[in-house]
Order: sequence, then structure tokens, then C-alpha cells
Amino acid sequence: MISPEIRKKIETKLALIEIEFNVEILFAIESGSRAWGFESLDSDYDVRFIYKHQTDWYLSVLPERDVIEIPIQELMDYSGWDLKKAFFLMNKSNPVLFEWLRSPIIYKKNEEFYKIFFEISKEYFSPIGTVYHYLKMASRNYREYLKKDTVKVKKYFYVLRPLLACHWVEQKQSSPPMEFEVLLNEVLTDNIVKKEITELLFKKRNGIELGEEKRIDSLNLYIENNIEHFENLVSNFDPAHKPEAESINLAFQKILGLGKNLTQNQIKY
Repeated sequence: MISPEIRKKIETKLALIEIEFNVEILFAIESGSRAWGFESLDSDYDVRFIYKHQTDWYLSVLPERDVIEIPIQELMDYSGWDLKKAFFLMNKSNPVLFEWLRSPIIYKKNEEFYKIFFEISKEYFSPIGTVYHYLKMASRNYREYLKKDTVKVKKYFYVLRPLLACHWVEQKQSSPPMEFEVLLNEVLTDNIVKKEITELLFKKRNGIELGEEKRIDSLNLYIENNIEHFENLVSNFDPAHKPEAESINLAFQKILGLGKNLTQNQIKY
């Protein structure tokens, strides 16, 4: 949960960012552990947002900086993508962008923008690209943190969450939610593994520092089996199919206000 005081602080900072960079923030959310649902008491606030410039900014011949990044201060981490960059990443079926659209914690939301952006994003969801993304994340973190005799126990969450996200895609053929507990309850059927994960989740949420401890062999076995499963699965996926570029261009233009003279038949979203 985000306290009213913290929410007000974040909303005020977002308004200041709009003034400083001369942009309009269309959508701002919480990402990271607080949105995933396994934050510690001293976890950072990872505020992510999509913004747009005035129309003439997009008419420049030379490329302009398309991200806003604010140095972290007092656990506050702000970072945003320009609207055009966000559409570019949508075209690449970027799973992080799809996560943002499903964050359970929203700080600012332009409803018209979200309706257009979210609806067209459904066409660009790629099961194979999403599974590859999460599988790579799980495999890397497993190799780096969980194969020694003693491990950083909190790193289990950085392996288990992407693996559960892979299961979500396999079972539901849709972009996975951000919340770890939703993934856990919806896709994990092994009650023994679920019990062990739930106990770790309780410790993490209650601010108990999870340092290096003896690795949990049953969880490692579960992880290894599932990494192997998804490595085999992705090799049998059909290649991703992208829609025609016209749809995404029209959506971009409409959000910018350039599409006002287009007919309703031309504007799909």
C-alpha cells in the first residue's frame, strides 16, 4: 500500500517534472517490488511514467533525448519514456511496457490516452517474446545467485516471479500481471512449493532481512525443472506476427492531437 502522504509527495513531484521538462505525463505508475507485492519496509519507490512533448518537438530532424531520469533521492526513483519511444517499444512487444500498463498502483492516468494505448497494445503482445524475456531473467538470476551452498534468499523472488510469469503466458496466452501473489495463486499448483514460497513472502513483507542462508534445495529443483521446461517450450512457439504499422501510427497521431481531422473509420482505436 502507498500511504496518502507518499502518494501526495509523488504526485507533486510528477507535476514539477512536467514543468521542468515542458511535458505532459499521460500515465504514471509504481513498478518494482512495491507493485510486485514483495517490498521490504525500506524498499525504493520506483515511479515510472509515459509522457508527451508539444507536437513540434516531434518534427525535429535530429533525434532528441526520449527519456527522463531523476537521480534517486530518499528512496524515490523517477524515470519515464517519451510517447514515441513507448510506441516503439510496443512495436517490439517489450514486456516491461506491458507490465507498466498492468501496475496495481497508478499515480496519474489520462483516461483517453490509456484507452487508446492499452487497446492497441493487445495486438502487439508476443507470447514467445514475453517468455524469452522472463526466462532469460530467471536463468540469469538463478545462475548468479542461487547455485552456491549459501545464497541470498531474497533473490529467490527475482527468479520465481519471472518463472511464474512464463507459466501465466503458457496457460493464459496473455500478458502477466505484476503482482507476485496473483501469479502464485493463479498458476502454481504444487502446494509444497507454494507453502515454501509463501513463508519467504511473509518474511520479506514484514521487513525481515533475508541474508545469505543455506539454499532451499526443493525450490532449486523446482526452478531447474521449469527453466528446462520453458527452454523446450519456446523452441516450439510460432514466430510473432506484428500488425500493420498503420494502426500504431494512427494511435500515436491521435494521442498527439494530429489525428483530429481523420475520419472515425480511419481511427481504429
